[in-house]
Amino acid sequence: MRLYTPADADALAALLTGSSWPFHGRPGVDAEAARGMTGGFHGDGVRAFWIGGALGVIRLVDLGDPTAVVDLRIAAAHRGRGLGPAALRFATSYAFAGFPGLRRVEGVTRLDNTAMRAVFTRCGYVKEGHHRRAWPAAGTWHDAITYAVLREDWASGTTTPVDWAS
Repeated sequence: MRLYTPADADALAALLTGSSWPFHGRPGVDAEAARGMTGGFHGDGVRAFWIGGALGVIRLVDLGDPTAVVDLRIAAAHRGRGLGPAALRFATSYAFAGFPGLRRVEGVTRLDNTAMRAVFTRCGYVKEGHHRRAWPAAGTWHDAITYAVLREDWASGTTTPVDWAS
């Protein structure tokens, strides 16, 4: 993984416009929108890393808060090759190792994004929330699922289940 820098803006715009993103806010990103998004990949409390050169990008935001948020994008041609779990494990370790005030890392995906849900689970993230009809896309609403890993679970290699009964 290589740290994203502002000098990478053209490469990031190419990645964002060159693939479809069916489980993100915008399934298709045009050049103007991509250019507007590049600023959100570098700055205070934000770190992004290239996956396999420029096959994808993983971003951590809110690193100065007790909870950071992770966002993963892998180009369509490279999905299903095991890049997601490797990138998520790297980003999670980077966040906890480099930001001692961080208590947890979380991510949100759609209910129908079974691949990302499996990546979260494989990487020790626990389902913490199910938000009904919370994700608008193409004229319909999807359920959103929140996953998170706690610092102590990451450090011990265990998972603490959610007490859904209380």
